[in-house]
Amino acid sequence: MSIKQIFIVLILTLYLIPDSSAQETASVNGYISDSLSGETLILANIALVEVNRGASTNTSGYFTITNIEPGTYTLAASYIGYRRSDIEITLDAGENLRMDIELIPEGVQLDALVVTAEADEEEIRNIGTAQIATQLITDLPSVIEPDVFRSVQLLPGVKAASDFSSGLYVRGGSPDQTLILLDETTVYNPTHFFGFFSTFNPDAVKDVRLYKGGYPAKFGGRIGSVLSVYNKDGNRIEPQGSVSLGLLASRASIEGPFQRGSWMLAVRRSTLEPLLAILRQSVDGVPSKFYFYDINGKVNFDATQNDRFSLAFYSGNDSVSIPFQDDALINLKYGNQTVTTQWRRIFNDQLFGFFTLTGSRYFNQPTFEIGGTPFERDNDILDFSFKGDLEYIPNERHTIALGVWGGNLQLRFKDQFDNQTTFNNKIRSQYFSAYIQDEWQPTEKWIFNGGIRLNSFSEGDYIRLEPRLSAEYRPNSRIRVQTAYGRYNQYLSLISNEAFSGFDLWLTSDEGVPPSYGDQFVIGAKTIPFSDYGFDVEVYYRTMRDLFELDPFISDPAGLDYSEVFRFGEGYAYGVELFFEKQKGAFTGFIGYTYGITRRKFPGFNAPVLDDPTKARFYPPKYDRTHDLNIVSSFELSTRWSVNAVFSYATGQAYTEPLGRTQFNGIPWDGGSRDAFVIGNINGSRLPSYHRLDVSFSRFGSFFNIGDAEWQIQIINVYSRRNVWFYNYDFDENPVERTDVNLLPIIPSFSYTVNF
Repeated sequence: MSIKQIFIVLILTLYLIPDSSAQETASVNGYISDSLSGETLILANIALVEVNRGASTNTSGYFTITNIEPGTYTLAASYIGYRRSDIEITLDAGENLRMDIELIPEGVQLDALVVTAEADEEEIRNIGTAQIATQLITDLPSVIEPDVFRSVQLLPGVKAASDFSSGLYVRGGSPDQTLILLDETTVYNPTHFFGFFSTFNPDAVKDVRLYKGGYPAKFGGRIGSVLSVYNKDGNRIEPQGSVSLGLLASRASIEGPFQRGSWMLAVRRSTLEPLLAILRQSVDGVPSKFYFYDINGKVNFDATQNDRFSLAFYSGNDSVSIPFQDDALINLKYGNQTVTTQWRRIFNDQLFGFFTLTGSRYFNQPTFEIGGTPFERDNDILDFSFKGDLEYIPNERHTIALGVWGGNLQLRFKDQFDNQTTFNNKIRSQYFSAYIQDEWQPTEKWIFNGGIRLNSFSEGDYIRLEPRLSAEYRPNSRIRVQTAYGRYNQYLSLISNEAFSGFDLWLTSDEGVPPSYGDQFVIGAKTIPFSDYGFDVEVYYRTMRDLFELDPFISDPAGLDYSEVFRFGEGYAYGVELFFEKQKGAFTGFIGYTYGITRRKFPGFNAPVLDDPTKARFYPPKYDRTHDLNIVSSFELSTRWSVNAVFSYATGQAYTEPLGRTQFNGIPWDGGSRDAFVIGNINGSRLPSYHRLDVSFSRFGSFFNIGDAEWQIQIINVYSRRNVWFYNYDFDENPVERTDVNLLPIIPSFSYTVNF
């Protein structure tokens, strides 16, 4: 019997299982949503107060509590930023009560800096997991736009490469080791403006959740972490919208209800063109063309009380032309498109299902022209898949999840120089994965989550098993001790360029290019030292094996087999993360600190034996930062004014220091001279430490009584710390001159937003 047939049998088995307790016990289930918009609330709490039984809503906002003795109970629903709802219910023997609950927001101004929920928020406080409130994303100071990735970078365990990169470096992993999902669909290059900020429009985002490590069997495909983003469903109560005008980018959104459903549309576009036109008159090298845009949309339809359908889409594009010197031009064009269709089905009070069709396209088409000679690159990914996920709750002790994910991946990589093809490769691969996991709570103090995931990749006929296991012990209501282990595999590798994300290149496993894999070990404690405060600590260790990337020592790949253009390496990372937060009140905020070490080893780098390039030593990648500290605070000065501040400190990045230059004269083939540069160990030196303070002030008011308005004034890098991006060396001078290339200076900015 095939894997797919086994899964079908499991579906039928779960669906047809008789409810043996239905005649003696009862159940209650339903959706929890926002009373003002109708948006479902992910991971809201629901509990029967008298018997201390409860659950959390899933990613659709659905909950179920089964095996309840008949009687009268108080059903309490709660969620951060909302008033608690207490409803008295009476359950008869065998009754399945449907109870959809609407929670009322605490007020117009919600606690903005909540990044994890209260103590009883189950999944948010799982080991290695953090949530970012969408209000936090829009409130924090930002250089160009409020940004999801910039906000995530403030969490412990997540590092930023530079002021010009929104890439996520999570627990020692590179950006390609983080699976990025938008409404369950993979996004391959979620960046704009050369990687300066992400493609996720904050006006369209409903929920952002980061699984930093040790994540369960439900997720796979990456050896590092998972960032899951969900778009808004759209207001189910009344139409509403917003318009935000900024110096460099502007955005607008609108949403509303229709009979038995809702819809949402959000757009964003750069408004840089007037500024660039002015700069071109006095500054060389200013782009002759630059724009980017985003379009997000979603439609939801409630076919029945138990069946909900949704269609979500995203399209984004960057287009840039940069002239340099007198006869050279760079053209960059890259972007993403995604589409997600989902059916959510309540089969009965114990079984809930998600069935999803996804499509994702990434394209990257840079072209260069120097002295009339063109160079072109074409890197495209087409990914179509089907997902099926089931949640089965047989009783109060077990929650079983199982599912499949299969699809077709097409990747093309083509290089042309002077209209001649120098490298051309196209890979089509079918992938399939299946998982099953069980969350078992044998007592009130212990929770275990065990699972296994099976992955297959047709190119190379790779099949891999991934065991996962986590445990949690609750000695009392204020302390949770947690640990997790997982094996993870990855079939894709991103060749990234920090200067321009438009140069990023995705490559995949194939025959002779095995997938990367690694193990993760995590242990931690979540505590509530006193009311409205939280303190978390986590320790992690992870391995990375069979890392593959293009071999930099191959100057011309023409004529080589696909597997011959790669080199293979390994790595490891370990660290300690501390997180202290104040969750409620006029003054809120958090402090996140990470002590982290990450290392890589590839043949030919830092070889201990000069005549044996296959040998190597471990070295720190550029994004290795031993110490990383972020302090985020928000203070409500009055009903009209608030101030937000972010202070960041990090150890200086690793870099390779050039030691000198040697000139060789009388080259045999042309009689000329050549320069040879002598360098130290790869990334054996460090730039100066990085630190920066950003502040924003917000004033709230009204816009001609049409809607609410907000002025936001921001100062980036308040004390104008000239952090070093890299060093530039002039070897024509004697002695050699070194100059600093700095990151952002002090930058003022403002925006105006109207919500109607």
